[in-house]
Amino acid sequence: MSFARSLRCRQCKREYPLEPLFVCEFCFGSLEVVYDYKAISQNLTRESIAAGPKNIWRYRALLPVEDEPINMDAGFTPLFHAHNLGRALGLERIYIKNDCMNPTWSFKDRVVAVAASKAREFGFQAVACASTGNLANSVSAHAARAGMRAFIFVPHDLEQGKILGSAIYGPTLVAVRGNYDQVNRLCSELAERFPWAFVNINIRPYYAEGSKTLAYEVAEQLGWQAPDAVVVPVASGSLLTKVWKGMHELSQLGIIGKVGSRLFAGQAQGCSPVATAFETGKPVRPVKPDTIAKSLAIGNPADGFFVLNILQECGGRAVAVSDDEIVDGMKLLAETEGVFAETAGGVTVASLKRLAAQGTIKPDELTVAIITASGLKTIEAVQEKVAPPITVDPTVASFEQEVGERAFWTPPLKDTGRTDRG
Repeated sequence: MSFARSLRCRQCKREYPLEPLFVCEFCFGSLEVVYDYKAISQNLTRESIAAGPKNIWRYRALLPVEDEPINMDAGFTPLFHAHNLGRALGLERIYIKNDCMNPTWSFKDRVVAVAASKAREFGFQAVACASTGNLANSVSAHAARAGMRAFIFVPHDLEQGKILGSAIYGPTLVAVRGNYDQVNRLCSELAERFPWAFVNINIRPYYAEGSKTLAYEVAEQLGWQAPDAVVVPVASGSLLTKVWKGMHELSQLGIIGKVGSRLFAGQAQGCSPVATAFETGKPVRPVKPDTIAKSLAIGNPADGFFVLNILQECGGRAVAVSDDEIVDGMKLLAETEGVFAETAGGVTVASLKRLAAQGTIKPDELTVAIITASGLKTIEAVQEKVAPPITVDPTVASFEQEVGERAFWTPPLKDTGRTDRG
């Protein structure tokens, strides 16, 4: 059963019934789900969680779904101690939360599992979304699994990996001549005209709750504790706000201790409204995106205001990194830990590198870097930045001529001190 009690305006605090609503009719603030935490505390323990399925539904008591969910086994992705990356950055306790391992290779499977389940519960026959790519893939897949129609709206210049990653599931895929913010405005208008569940518009309060499961998993995988620092890539800002909410819910329920985590928001310089606002002390202002990190290219972030509040409350900060730093971050993570992340992951690693170099994150702090999606979705970003294969004839002589001494020597790993010979 669900312990969700109502929807509440995040600004004026007025409450609404659990219906397909997303905006307060009094102040136009966004709505979010609130729960009966007293009842949850009587039903949820570390032991009951551990006995649950190895996916997001082990935390079902903290999610707003009443009926049988649409389950593609999203969540419970690896969290591992990144020793090699840590040595490269001078961080002793850096952990990678690898959400590349979800069913459609991004963290969006968490939010869509909740949103699509709630859409079906509400009686919608079709799901839809405005997306920079990862959400499009996930909505398409979940609709296919649920036997629902899907209408997917994306910018016309989206990476081909993300276009194909949606089209394969057979949705109605619409490429809009414009950036994400223009796509989102169109979908907001369409949501008033068509009886579709736009997962990140008219049922957004339920959709956003799925991101909390990242916080739950991190705490559980760290032995039921909150980390000292968390680096989160920021587009709309919803992921960061829900990671914060999720950790505090566990603390409120007595499942973990007091939360002392500092959160850090990573953005691309070409789309950094939150980072700019943080540095200048001014409100978040819309910008026109111009970055290779298309999954973060939201120029008017819906949760920007709330991200700033959280950063101020917890003593965190926002960072903006260049496209070159993003690519270097992608390569560094791949070369040290064997994880091929998309451009948003490059933002996370580049931001982490900056924060470590500045001493903002200390070497002994327990730090988690959230990697949100697979690099196979954004190969365009790195295809000109990696070494091409060495071409040889099918003879030993040709191999030795072209490869030479490299065949007999494995260079040391970067900054690890290793001198393994091949």
